[in-house]
Amino acid sequence: NLRQAFRRETELFFESIVKEDHNVLDLLQAKYTFVNERLARHYGIPNVYGSRFRRVSLEDDSVRGGILGQGSVLAVTSYANRTSPVLRGKWILENIVGTPPPPPPQNVPPLKDTDPEGRVLSMRERMAQHRASPACAGCHQLMDPAGLSMENFDAIGRWRVRTESGSAVDASGGLPDGSSFTGMSGLRSALLRKPEMFVGTLTEKLLTYGLGRGIEYYDAPSVREIVRDARAQDYRFSSLVLGIVSSDPFQMRMSQ
Repeated sequence: NLRQAFRRETELFFESIVKEDHNVLDLLQAKYTFVNERLARHYGIPNVYGSRFRRVSLEDDSVRGGILGQGSVLAVTSYANRTSPVLRGKWILENIVGTPPPPPPQNVPPLKDTDPEGRVLSMRERMAQHRASPACAGCHQLMDPAGLSMENFDAIGRWRVRTESGSAVDASGGLPDGSSFTGMSGLRSALLRKPEMFVGTLTEKLLTYGLGRGIEYYDAPSVREIVRDARAQDYRFSSLVLGIVSSDPFQMRMSQ
C-alpha cells in the first residue's frame, strides 16, 4: 500500500503542475502535495483519514515540498536496506542539474560497513573511504555531496535524525558549481538560485519525448531559446510545451 501511495502521490502532483499550468519550478518547491491516510502517517502529516488521496497544504519550511521530498524519488534512489548518496546524487545530476556523470568502472567493490576495529561506519564515512580510491574520486566528488544532503531521509523516505549506524545525521552537502549547504532546504535553495539550470534540463527531457530521440549538440540553441522565452511567461508548463512545438527540431523532425 505504501509503495502504491508513493507512486500515486507523484502522479497526482505532476498532473496538477500540468493541468493548472504552474511555474515548473514548483516541481521543486510547491507548498502542497497529495496524500491518503497511509502516506500521511508515513510523512507525519496529521488529520488525514481514509484511503482517498487529497491535496494538503504544507508549511513553508516543510521538507516534503516538491518531488525531492517525495517517497517515490527517495525510495527509488536507495537500496532495500539503506540509503544511497551515490544514487541520489546521480539522480539529481541527471534529472535536475542536467550534467549526468560518466558510467562507473567495472568491478566496483562494495562499501565496507565497519572499520578495522569493528566500529559501524556512518554513510558519510563509508563514502569518504570509497572516494580515497583515485579511480572513484572524480565522479563521486560530484555525486556524493548532493546525495549526502538528503541523508535525513531514510531508504523509504521517513524523516530521521540518526543514520543506520546510530550516529547523528550529517546532512551537509554541495553541488558541482561549488555551492555548499545543509539538508533538504539548503539543497532546494541552491537549485532554485539558478532556475535556468532545472528549466533547461526539463526542456531537454520534454523535447526528447516530443522528438522521439535523444538531444544532440545542434539542439542546444533551440533549448536555450525555449528557456529564454519561457522566462517571460513565468516558466509556466504551457510555455515550455508551446516553445517545443514551435522549435526547429520539432518542426523539422523526420518521420520514421
